[in-house]
Amino acid sequence: MKKIQLVTILFLGLLLQTSCQKKEQKKIQASDKPLTETTNIQPAILDSSNFIGEVEGKKVSLYWIKNENIQAAFTNYGGRLVSLLVKNKNNEFVDVVVGFKSIKDYQNSTEPYFGATIGRVGNRIAKGKFNLKGKSYSIPINNGENALHGGTKGYQDVVWNAEKTNDQTLVFTYVSPDMEMGFPGNLKVKVTYSVTNDNEVKMEYEATTDKTTIVNLTNHAFFNLNGEGNGTILNHIVQFNAKEYTPVDKGLIPTGKLETVIGTPFDFTKPHTIGERINTDNVQLVNGGGYDHNFVLNTTKGNNMIHVGSVTGDLSGVVMNVYTEEPGFQFYSGNFMQGKNTFKSGAKDDYRTAFALETQHFPDAPNQPNFPSITLEPKGVYHTVSVYKFSQKL
Repeated sequence: MKKIQLVTILFLGLLLQTSCQKKEQKKIQASDKPLTETTNIQPAILDSSNFIGEVEGKKVSLYWIKNENIQAAFTNYGGRLVSLLVKNKNNEFVDVVVGFKSIKDYQNSTEPYFGATIGRVGNRIAKGKFNLKGKSYSIPINNGENALHGGTKGYQDVVWNAEKTNDQTLVFTYVSPDMEMGFPGNLKVKVTYSVTNDNEVKMEYEATTDKTTIVNLTNHAFFNLNGEGNGTILNHIVQFNAKEYTPVDKGLIPTGKLETVIGTPFDFTKPHTIGERINTDNVQLVNGGGYDHNFVLNTTKGNNMIHVGSVTGDLSGVVMNVYTEEPGFQFYSGNFMQGKNTFKSGAKDDYRTAFALETQHFPDAPNQPNFPSITLEPKGVYHTVSVYKFSQKL
């Protein structure tokens, strides 16, 4: 009898242990634990209901465009890129664009430009003033004594019309009325975002005006190629196709000069990490609080456009090559990120945990006669394309 009881107890114990193992296995499979050492935070699953509603009486929503290798989420509030999933070296999706989980989070953010389509004029205009055909114009200042990214209410704060033309293409349109933020002319803007079968995110900008005006459109995605929330970007490896840059004063307004990068911390003609020289005793790095400067592109062609350069995530192996028809790009190393906002992954927007690489005409172009012009005439068409191509370094 004792033997039967002992066998029964052992059998029940074995069943209990097996059941616990199965439950624990299910827990692990369903958890948010990392799949690899290189992806510490998994891509956040966006709830589209958090993006559906109205802003200033206009409907807002969440839109996905995707193929097998790229998945991109946008909202028409600010024409924003919310999430960008690409494959890492382990063939797993990683979200390389930081963003928020709701429209409300974007509205309340202390940083207004995350992922946004920027206009009417990207970057800075000194003291918010410029002359055009003998007439003076003033833009509301919002960055010290200067105007940044279109003034106090740039295109990041408007609701765009959105049309998803196919699974891989999303078209945003917006009519910026005459004298909105002080800019002359009714400007009709069209921005087409698409993902291609060559692992690219393509950004195509178009605009027409009924009065002479100025235009400089771009996208202000903040990238962490190791994945949103996966630490600093200081160990990302950078190489740029730029032998010159435009130095700035303490207000980050260009001096008007083009200076060589050779022999300076701005020389990325060969690969360097972002953080390798960022704390060098250099007046330009002091003025920018790090890198926050316009680089002048060389004319070497690639992909029928100018090759801006490449950035590689040190942990993920994600490589981003950028091409553009623009003459320059702003490289920003996340110097003003302060950990005051919470990303969709639950991580904070801590200091230098994302970078921006904005293709563009040069800052303060209307006030710099030696810079390429951003003037658009009524009979002209503003058209420019930039491409962000992704691959993996194994």
